[in-house]
Amino acid sequence: MRTGFLLTTSILLDAVLSVVNFLVAIDGGSRIVLSQAVYVAADMVGIAMLSWGFLASRRPPDIDHPFGYGKERFFWAFTASLVTFSLAGLGVFITGLEQTVAPHPPGQIGLALVVVGATLAASLVGVYLVLRELRAGQRSVQSFLESAQLSIKTVFYQDIVSSVGSALAFGGLLLVDRTDNGVVDGIFACGLGLLMLLTGFILAAESRSLLVGQSISRQEAGRVLAVVERDPRVRSVRGIQSMLLGPDDALVALRLNFQDGLTTDEIERVIDDLSAAVRRETPVVRHLVIEPES
Repeated sequence: MRTGFLLTTSILLDAVLSVVNFLVAIDGGSRIVLSQAVYVAADMVGIAMLSWGFLASRRPPDIDHPFGYGKERFFWAFTASLVTFSLAGLGVFITGLEQTVAPHPPGQIGLALVVVGATLAASLVGVYLVLRELRAGQRSVQSFLESAQLSIKTVFYQDIVSSVGSALAFGGLLLVDRTDNGVVDGIFACGLGLLMLLTGFILAAESRSLLVGQSISRQEAGRVLAVVERDPRVRSVRGIQSMLLGPDDALVALRLNFQDGLTTDEIERVIDDLSAAVRRETPVVRHLVIEPES
């Protein structure tokens, strides 16, 4: 999947939409449009953090980080989700609350509808681009959502939430236009702020388990065990431990009981053969440790 392409496209779309939304919000005074502007700006900042994490994760291993910097992507996804969206959502909620308590009728509703509609269309385009990349890579949506591709998953979730939020904002503006009631504008803005807060917490929870040290999936572990257990020189598998070091990088440790009578050189040859076979079958396993046990 072309991570760099998707991140760059999302940033450019968000940059244009955030400026337009802010200009319309300042001109018309609608808190709904302001909430859209803040959301898109937060989305842009968040994707910029994800892009930085993507670049930082590509640094080669060194003495202090012998397994590389793959977890940079998990850290920046967590930061972008929790900090950016939580702060932006809180700000939107407060401005919406102010509009609800001391309402004033917003203007330029027609222009606001056009801008929010454009934001909705751009969000749907973002969802389409991710789905197109999945189709090009012959991957299902389920396997993608279960993967550790946190950067693209975060963009995907953000675009879905942005589509829902933009649809709600569009409906709210239509209601404001019919009622000419500033309280409605404030209530919808509060709802969009809460949606942003919820998005931040959900996306942060998504990256938490990866930061703590999530194992590879059961399917991937099953493929590793199948390769090992097929080898007649292995009597049994005593244990398997794993940890994701990045979206496409995992550490796996195996404790194996080999058949009796094997010499030290023969055990070393078995370990080399198993290491090559496991990496062919499960490319995500880039670091494999095999510990012989009696």
